[in-house]
Amino acid sequence: MIGQSLKLTTIRGIEVGIHYSWFIIFFLLTFSLTARFASEHSHWTMAEHYAVGIATSLLFFASILLHELAHSFVALAKGLPVRAITLFVFGGVAQIGREPDRPITEFQIAIAGPIASALLALGFGSVAYLAGDRFEYLAALAGWLSSINLVLALFNLVPGFPLDGGRIFRALLWHVTGNLTRATRIAARAGQTVGYTFIIFGIWTSFTIAWFSGLWLAFIGWFLLNAAQESVVQVSVRSALTGLTTEDVMARDCPAVSGRMSLVELVQEQILKTGQRCFVVTDGSRLEGLVTLHQVKAVPQDQWSRISVSEAMTPPSQLRRVAPGTPILEVLQVMEREDINQVPVVAGDRLVGMITRDHLLRVLAAKVELELPAGPGLIQESGDLPPRSKVAS
Repeated sequence: MIGQSLKLTTIRGIEVGIHYSWFIIFFLLTFSLTARFASEHSHWTMAEHYAVGIATSLLFFASILLHELAHSFVALAKGLPVRAITLFVFGGVAQIGREPDRPITEFQIAIAGPIASALLALGFGSVAYLAGDRFEYLAALAGWLSSINLVLALFNLVPGFPLDGGRIFRALLWHVTGNLTRATRIAARAGQTVGYTFIIFGIWTSFTIAWFSGLWLAFIGWFLLNAAQESVVQVSVRSALTGLTTEDVMARDCPAVSGRMSLVELVQEQILKTGQRCFVVTDGSRLEGLVTLHQVKAVPQDQWSRISVSEAMTPPSQLRRVAPGTPILEVLQVMEREDINQVPVVAGDRLVGMITRDHLLRVLAAKVELELPAGPGLIQESGDLPPRSKVAS
């Protein structure tokens, strides 16, 4: 999600950004708060209504950021990488690099967010009490923030995955069953139930009480429903690929070309005849670089005869390479994080194979269709399938 966001800052190596959808909810929330303060404090000026409304909105999203930072700091303390935190229309999300390895770790990461929100509710409540009538603006601002942080803490404890409560529920199921995949599927079904409940209740509310509040509840339910379904897919992918390494999946006969070849020769003799979109550039067995169809297209066609493959390729120093024996789940994380579609498998300076995103997808589809357990010995048959076009992350 960080790729569709405006980066704000970096905190302990974590990129913090605002998704473009955030501006929608910021505008709506500020408008709603301004109207609320205007009705409760009619003696304020219009400028004061807007000033307190904007300040309250900003502090609310700062509260969400602190909620996500609580998750992130616990994850970092447990040795889990955190790539980014993004604020968006439905709140915030911390992108943790991999799943926890133990139920207790999952529980500690999940509970940190609601605890942070509860502490914020207590802190803002104390400020509102101390401000009293003497500091009316501060009391109004802090009073609302106290209430909304309490609601945020309680809402996130709803036992529907991927809410914090759903993750706590998954941790308990994981502890009881000893199986993360099974625990995730049960928790995700609970999340789907919560999502459907919100959608139904939201539709009813929009027709009977308040159309906007009901519509918002329905949207939250839709978001939870989709997030729960996506979580099941993700854990199924991880389960299917667990136990596989680069040597099980890599293509050992990936097409190799010479760096001295011109681009027009590459197009006419390789790309058009084979349909391949990616080629390793080698000198014997030594890796010299990687050239893709995308790089060829970046060069004006009237220059193809004058530009060599070595001039257009990505050199080894800029390639993200992996060693033989690397777990496929780690390779997949690298491809997703760096938005790349192929990774060379290199031992020293010697190319031993190539892993591509479309090949991984075909392997995964074959395993799911045949319902095969994780492990090696599967790839030789699916490696002969014809190449497919680049699959975006």
